[in-house]
Amino acid sequence: MTDTKTITAPFRGDHVGSFLRPERLKKARQQRQNGEISAEELTRMEDEEIIKLVEKQKEAGLQSITDGDFRRAWWHFDFLEHLVGVKGYEPESGIQFKGVETKPHSVRVIDKVDFSDNHPMIEHYKFLHSLVGESHTPKFTIPSPNMLLFRGNINKEIYENETELLSDLTKAYQKAIQAFYDAGCRYLQLDDTSWAGFFSEEGLQMIRDRGQDPDQLKGWFVQAVNESIAKKPEDLVITMHICRGNFRSTYTASGGYDAVSETIFSELNVDGLFLEYDDERSGGFEPLRHVKRDDLRVVLGLITSKTGELEDKDRIKKRIAEAAEYVSLDQLCLSPQCGFASTEEGNILSEDEQWAKIRHVLEIADDVWN
Repeated sequence: MTDTKTITAPFRGDHVGSFLRPERLKKARQQRQNGEISAEELTRMEDEEIIKLVEKQKEAGLQSITDGDFRRAWWHFDFLEHLVGVKGYEPESGIQFKGVETKPHSVRVIDKVDFSDNHPMIEHYKFLHSLVGESHTPKFTIPSPNMLLFRGNINKEIYENETELLSDLTKAYQKAIQAFYDAGCRYLQLDDTSWAGFFSEEGLQMIRDRGQDPDQLKGWFVQAVNESIAKKPEDLVITMHICRGNFRSTYTASGGYDAVSETIFSELNVDGLFLEYDDERSGGFEPLRHVKRDDLRVVLGLITSKTGELEDKDRIKKRIAEAAEYVSLDQLCLSPQCGFASTEEGNILSEDEQWAKIRHVLEIADDVWN
């Protein structure tokens, strides 16, 4: 038994959560959209594919097991639009990535925000939990509350400003976190692209162009996360994945963590941080010097999920050693920098390449920490 199996979440060799959707599932979702199959038929096929995925993750050697986001079209909108007071809609254009644009979809706040126990993802988690067994850890991912602040179109007649929304939003997330816990969840991840706006001058200008003050927005983001998780049970691990965008193997943001490193590494009260470090867009490890807690796990996303080519093992080990100059090796873990399919379209690599990446992570982690 290796060390990758014996530590608590996040694990020495871990993953962000989403996997490439099988073609059968993509076809079924399109058929459902066209009214050719029922919701029940789609759910049955999702169940069948998730059962297969759980076994594939176990076979690959993962300790944390997800449902791969197989029931979702988007990593964030599917959760947010099922909050009370939030509704999905189709804007005129999608989200602009490097050289490509997503299909148009977003969310708007139409009433007071709350969380209801009939949110569909509670049942989604329960199904995953029923499959995993005691030898592995089911992991569930939801968007950070910051994503509603950042992406949500807020009705000013409901909430005059973000400060008013924050109170209801964090209470809704507290309820959601407790509901997942009551369903058996002990490993929950908050996914968040909002921090990437602080990584470059271009991003900061975009925040200003929206009529927001970057320093004030940064404070709201910290408050939203910390208040949302303030009442979490002690044995629930909550991590955060900080992302620069991931759609069809492209990205939205560049820049290192420097400008917001003290905030991310010293002020957020999460148990672990999944960080993108797969290419030059991510900057260096120096910002990790602001990690002041010896109980904070830092998961280095040194393996890219955007291409199928396997990284040189020795180079990855060297980079882990470089990061260990700023944070104890005992606090570090390894993963891909993001999921393989943040949206149902997925990144541009094959399923075989995807699983080779996962095994690559686990083999390197085993070499480093065993």
